[in-house]
Amino acid sequence: MTTSLLLISDTHVPGRARRLPDAVLRAADAADLVIHAGDWVTASVLDELAEHADVLGVYGNNDGPDLRARLPEVARREIEGVRFAVVHETGDARGRETRMPRAYPDVDVLVFGHSHIPWDTTAPGGLRLLNPGSPTDRRRQPHHTMMTAIVDAGAVRDVRLITL
Repeated sequence: MTTSLLLISDTHVPGRARRLPDAVLRAADAADLVIHAGDWVTASVLDELAEHADVLGVYGNNDGPDLRARLPEVARREIEGVRFAVVHETGDARGRETRMPRAYPDVDVLVFGHSHIPWDTTAPGGLRLLNPGSPTDRRRQPHHTMMTAIVDAGAVRDVRLITL
């Protein structure tokens, strides 16, 4: 079986955008699972995404008690034999590939957010680190972004950074 993923983070609705971009909703319709790495800001974003696909998410530093009551700080799920974890913050980029395998030794892929900076690296030992950036708040980045990926037979493939 194959699972298609949409990875997003830092939507900051309604602070940075009034609503999710149409491109995000179309990508959610095409995905089997949406992974959101926190900073939703309003629970209506979680509810809206859940109307389009299954959602795996965590709360971020800008999320209030309503989202913290519904979402964990760290989420874990095995997908097609690949062990995923989702967290909002991983700390400074410097040393991330050394810190995260120690923090998540039982994980194959760590999806994170917070920085709004897209990231796709593999740490020594094989931990894949993915940050989809933000589809609504690019900060100092040239584009709003999100990621898609395919999980199949114990492997993650076709990871794509999509600019909006």
